[in-house]
Amino acid sequence: MDRNMSVGSGERLLEELVRAAQPASPAELPVVLNRYAEAMGMGRAVIYLIDIQQRLLLPLVEGEPELELDTSLAGWAYRTDSLRVEEVPSGGLKVWLPLADGAERLGVVELNMSTLDGLKLRRCRTTALLLALIITSKRTYSDTIAQRTRTRPMHLPTEMVRAFLPPRSIGTGRVVSTAVLEPAYELGGDAFDHVFTEDVLHATILDGMGHDLASGLATSVAMAGCRNARRSGADLNELVGTVDEALAKWLPEQFCTGVFAQLHMPTGVLRWCNCGHPPPLLIRRHRLLHKALERPPEPPLGLPASLAGTARQVHDVSLEPGDRILLYSDGVVESRDEAGEEFGLERFTDYIIRSTAAGQSAPEVLRLLIHAILEHQHNELSDDATILMFEWQPPDP
Repeated sequence: MDRNMSVGSGERLLEELVRAAQPASPAELPVVLNRYAEAMGMGRAVIYLIDIQQRLLLPLVEGEPELELDTSLAGWAYRTDSLRVEEVPSGGLKVWLPLADGAERLGVVELNMSTLDGLKLRRCRTTALLLALIITSKRTYSDTIAQRTRTRPMHLPTEMVRAFLPPRSIGTGRVVSTAVLEPAYELGGDAFDHVFTEDVLHATILDGMGHDLASGLATSVAMAGCRNARRSGADLNELVGTVDEALAKWLPEQFCTGVFAQLHMPTGVLRWCNCGHPPPLLIRRHRLLHKALERPPEPPLGLPASLAGTARQVHDVSLEPGDRILLYSDGVVESRDEAGEEFGLERFTDYIIRSTAAGQSAPEVLRLLIHAILEHQHNELSDDATILMFEWQPPDP
């Protein structure tokens, strides 16, 4: 297509792409995309999806090479959420664009063309934005995308817990929340949840007793109870009570620990309830405020009322712009190397502070951190390791 193609023609082609992509299966999507890309002068297009451990970019269709995230130009585009252009030996250009649905990073798209100008670049960016939305919509009802993002079989308890998990990252203009968890394919009872309701961010981390199907069941019931109460308009104390009752009724032999937090985004007021879990951490101006959110913990979730005692205590504090809150499971700081040395709370928080100061985005900070924890224990975690971090950054008045 000539570079001087009218804007109207480009818009019509873009509309055709969206219309054709809606009924297309994930396997058919690259064919639809290529038809549009060639008509727009973008050449051949290739979709790469990030694997669930965020180490590899895997092609949506077979026949293309896997790309290492930390060493490839495609990985650079993913890690920095920015465009990357390279000249190819045979002539022409290869353009890498990140695929992201809001704060959630999905992968990258490769486009090939002879030249690149401002109009074509704008169309490339628009194509990547639409493609991310299309992929997000299709992964909710297609196993193809789940299959392509895995590098080995997943254990049954992990499959059950992952079915409940939200996207790794969510965000608005005021808040970004992001999470990671390992071991990706042999997860036991850890889980996280984060979601927005009007002007509140709800964030939860759970750690089920044990490392088997029963612990996964306990976590799944706790997640369901949490969401059921939240969607019914329950306040934080009632929400925790609903989880207690659900576990006591359906799995009386199981319990789990957890932290339930609510951040009022307009004001920065944070409310939380800690049920037998490591306390939340507060990082402010690149410093950990020791014990800032440490309060007497409540008993674990699911214990009989006679053991749990009085009503759950809810705490609150006012955050400052830029504050980061960390929720984590004990497997994060208790992972040990071959000499028995723990990863430790100081190393954990220092890694986040240094990565943030270096300009890394919140999702990238946690990606690098969970890999560092895995490397500390030579990729053999003895316990689940889960981290959820959210940052309050209200717009300037």
